[in-house]
Amino acid sequence: MAEKGINPAFRHRQYLFRRKVFKLFGGVFHVYDENGNVLFYSKQKAFKLKEDFRIYSDESQSQELLAIKTPQILDIGATYNVQDVTTGEAVGALRRKGLKSIFKDEWFILSKEGKEIGTLTETSLIAALLSRVINLIPQTYIVLANNREVAKIKQHFNPFVLKYTMTIVDETSVDSRLLIAAGILLAGIERRQQ
Repeated sequence: MAEKGINPAFRHRQYLFRRKVFKLFGGVFHVYDENGNVLFYSKQKAFKLKEDFRIYSDESQSQELLAIKTPQILDIGATYNVQDVTTGEAVGALRRKGLKSIFKDEWFILSKEGKEIGTLTETSLIAALLSRVINLIPQTYIVLANNREVAKIKQHFNPFVLKYTMTIVDETSVDSRLLIAAGILLAGIERRQQ
């Protein structure tokens, strides 16, 4: 559900998420548009007990756009609250499906009122299990809301840089800020388990 007054960077139909795999501590994420322009930059701090991602408009970190935080400490079924920092608005949340996500990544997408409005899941259990053993198998994820596909996220094969392409096919069912947060969390949380 696109809200009026949100940053135009959240109105694209396709995004490329990129994370360097061989970074010693923490994580650095770039999100690009279809033309290769940086739309978002995020840096994950190392050694934090509670996850706290800040998403900026670029590497200068002068304009913070989103905050993704969890009140839980190292919880496999944690809920990640997403806030639009420019408006102060709570956008919604993403919650991992706990132990089930060990075998196949699954998330609930929650509205700002805390109601489940969608899911994010890996499309294949077999590929998910193989990717945990052989870290070279690219994954595909699907976002569903109201029994319809909202977005698809495809991982690109690259042993040195983690890359996902997110294609949004329905921008009316889930706030695009939640979709961007989901992409950052996939790159930052899920790929760490391998």
